[in-house]
Amino acid sequence: MERYDLLYRLYEDFDTAAIRDLQTFVDVFPAVDSRVALDYWQDARAELDTRKAEVRDSFAVGETLVEIAATADRDHAFTGLDLHSKYGRAVNVLVLDVDETLRSAGGTDNEIPRETLHALTEFHEAGVPIVICTGQTLENVKGFLIQGLGNELVHSSDVSIVYETGTGVFTPGHGSQTKRLLYDELDEEMISVFDEVRSRVLPEAPDDVARGIHLQGNEFNVTLKPNFDVGSPEAERVIDRGLVYLVDLLGEAVAAETDEVTTRGSDWARAYFAAADPEIEQVFESEGASVDCAPDEVPEAVTAIFERVDVAYYHADAAEVGSLELNKPRGVGAALEVLGIDDPFLVVMGDSKSDLRVMEWAAENECGIAAAPEHSSAAVLDHVRSTDGLVFDRGGAAAMLRTIYVMNLLADL
Repeated sequence: MERYDLLYRLYEDFDTAAIRDLQTFVDVFPAVDSRVALDYWQDARAELDTRKAEVRDSFAVGETLVEIAATADRDHAFTGLDLHSKYGRAVNVLVLDVDETLRSAGGTDNEIPRETLHALTEFHEAGVPIVICTGQTLENVKGFLIQGLGNELVHSSDVSIVYETGTGVFTPGHGSQTKRLLYDELDEEMISVFDEVRSRVLPEAPDDVARGIHLQGNEFNVTLKPNFDVGSPEAERVIDRGLVYLVDLLGEAVAAETDEVTTRGSDWARAYFAAADPEIEQVFESEGASVDCAPDEVPEAVTAIFERVDVAYYHADAAEVGSLELNKPRGVGAALEVLGIDDPFLVVMGDSKSDLRVMEWAAENECGIAAAPEHSSAAVLDHVRSTDGLVFDRGGAAAMLRTIYVMNLLADL
């Protein structure tokens, strides 16, 4: 039978919703410390086995259809079929952002839901490597991954962490390649600029900024975070002021590195980065930090370095400078090298501009598909909707992972 006919019959003739509910209960909510709960769990397991046997005995490929029934509802299963029909192959690596993708402050209490963790475990057991791709520090990411997925899985040699938006890659179990410091591969000029900014950013901060921010513990990027709740008016004020201060420091450091007039560095930086990003320009205007200087007035040597620097602004959350040569696509590429994946076909799940770069890289190289939560940035949603339309609910990463899992099961038929 054709795959479409198989799925149609599966969802038409069997109570797949009951199978999924029982499977979720058995997998995600195991019985503990109670005889009554254990009896209930065993009864659910017995009923699940009976329902699965009915499906298994009704199809020549019953084992695969049992997995599909226990994994996804009708809509997600047919979306998986559409993806398989379009691409004709299975996803062989997951590339996943964390904040506001796997977990969401608004939808999952800023924890990765157990359903999502279970879905990741299933991919791992199926031999699909996982690349966590985040702007967070390595130690922070390692901590909650080990807590959620377990030390054995994280250190299984099939999990890689691209941290600080691509400044480094950590892939346990790969000897000398376990930790690759990509920022060490930058030239001395760029390293010198960042060393200068980092050494001055806290000691020289004006009082109204110094009292309200702290420096995130990055290895390379310079990231200012608020000492207030993210999204609060206090956080907004200090991050907006911190952005102006950070850009000024960057301008002075670049001017010094290029032997230009240091006192003009801040004006040059404000002019260049305001022209490059309307959101940054708006912050400068609201802070009274606009300058009467056009980008074409910036010396060529200074512009050449600015063009390699990424100034990132996250409203009421963070202000950051990083290297455009150290980004998530480069980090993902390094992770794939360490994992030994020569012919990748990946799914990229993320919500921000840094994730979009990976999505665009995958699209340009025809080596993957993209998915995003509904609250992602407009540019991310435009890209995802223009490709496969894989937009999922806030906190609903597990449902999208189940769709991809079905796609892989169909590819194995």
